[in-house]
Amino acid sequence: MFSKACQYAIRAVLFLASETSHGQRIGVKEIAEALEVPGPFLAKLLQQLTRNGLISSVKGPHGGFFLSEADRSRSLKEVAECIDGPQVFSTCILGLPICSSENPCPLHKEALAYRQGLLQIVGHNSIGEIALQIRQRDLKH
Repeated sequence: MFSKACQYAIRAVLFLASETSHGQRIGVKEIAEALEVPGPFLAKLLQQLTRNGLISSVKGPHGGFFLSEADRSRSLKEVAECIDGPQVFSTCILGLPICSSENPCPLHKEALAYRQGLLQIVGHNSIGEIALQIRQRDLKH
């Protein structure tokens, strides 16, 4: 459902939430290496997230990306909509131009249930909460 760019952005945001605290910043190169994603592509995504106020950054030799407390309280829904657009949770799963409750595609009903469940998950949990759950899971393994 999410583009590769959106997946990279979500992974980067969760990485920042897990790996930064108290003003600590991480550069694009380090994030890209840790996530095994292309650096230049990730840099553009992080710039887009910064421009839209979803993550924070500081320029310069001691700069980098980080999440402020306000950033941590945002949702992954906002990240997905920033990268893939606001229609990411409403477009037809088959890509048909005309698909709605009044004129449904063959998968509309099932896709709607899936989309609503996903929206519930990414819209009602903060980035900080999800990152904490990931850290706790990783500590168990």
